Amino acid sequence: MEVQEQTAVGDAMVRGLVRAQLLLSVRLAVLTLAILFSIPLVAYLIPAFADMTVVGVRLPWIVLGILVYPLLGGVGWIYIRQAERIEQQFVELVDD
Repeated sequence: MEVQEQTAVGDAMVRGLVRAQLLLSVRLAVLTLAILFSIPLVAYLIPAFADMTVVGVRLPWIVLGILVYPLLGGVGWIYIRQAERIEQQFVELVDD
């Protein structure tokens, strides 16, 4: 009722929902970027990793070009599950 009538309490509840989803997206973005930026860094710091080849292609390129997609799919899956959990908690809070 508070949310529908746009009272101060309802506004605070909606801001809390938006804040929780923003924090979730920022955490997952930072994690994803940290992993993605660590691959070239590891290749720079460990020349043996950079020089490894698989089927004539250097390993860092394979990791960045192929193995990143399951990572991104997994992060997307985690985001959707967690965002739905946050929304479900909000609905339960509003229904009370």
